[in-house]
Amino acid sequence: MLLFLISAAVTVFLLVLTLFVAATAKDPTEARLMEISANAPAISTAPLIKTVPTTAVGKVALQVTGLFSPVRGFISGSDSDLEYKLTLAGFRKHEHLEVFTASKMILPLLGIVIGTFFGDNMLAAIAVGALLGFFLPDMVLSYLVSHRQEQIRLTLPDALDLLVICMEAGLGIDQALARVGEEVARTAPALAEEFQIISREQRAGKPRLDAWRSMAERIDLEYVRQFVAMLVQTERFGTPIANALGVFADTLRVRRTQAAEESAAKAGVKLLFPLVFCIFPSIFVVSLGPAILSLEKMFQEIAK
Repeated sequence: MLLFLISAAVTVFLLVLTLFVAATAKDPTEARLMEISANAPAISTAPLIKTVPTTAVGKVALQVTGLFSPVRGFISGSDSDLEYKLTLAGFRKHEHLEVFTASKMILPLLGIVIGTFFGDNMLAAIAVGALLGFFLPDMVLSYLVSHRQEQIRLTLPDALDLLVICMEAGLGIDQALARVGEEVARTAPALAEEFQIISREQRAGKPRLDAWRSMAERIDLEYVRQFVAMLVQTERFGTPIANALGVFADTLRVRRTQAAEESAAKAGVKLLFPLVFCIFPSIFVVSLGPAILSLEKMFQEIAK
């Protein structure tokens, strides 16, 4: 029975895939005419590096995505949006895009197969497994993006202090960014990586302001946007960058302290529900349990 259900699920999936391919297929002649009459190809602005996968996981993911290429857009959405989300999480290789897309294709099928082992609740388990397998990669990616942004937000004031020290010691803004990127590589790897990317882009010939704006787009954090806007303004009007960085670092440090104080003030309210529903009942059982047993024993003796 189990093998029959598994084979039925796979057969239905392959049938739906075949119908989708047949419905979306184009006439080869029409496709060739459209290709000839098309304008010049648009230049891709994808942030990912188009490289051939080198790891075994990447090669397997590429084969899986190639097998399900007709339904790729339906499963994973637009590649450009997905590339931007992966860039926010720190994944900049094209191999990462293939692995993420392959996981969204395989995990729902795996959830369906696992759901067939749940006997009476098989249909509900299959539905839950398929939904969980489909949305789990997105949830993991969202967590990685928020975690990386939080790390950058917490470490940015300290990195700016080091940047001010380097500039007061005589280094330029470009050399100071490269030096700070080397110094904070262990404590703030995400921020150090962004500073190193700025240095490499400027060495490749990219204008300084464009490199800073690109960093703000890659991180997508309000503090970083303010930091880049401050750098752009000081660059345009010729004001001392070291003084502006010092004031901005103090502002960020005050905001970080206020956020920590706010979290500490909320701790009492957040601890109320665990205390009421988890800790207090156990305290009552430990403290009142012996007394209740003694009273019960006393009433039994009185009844006799």
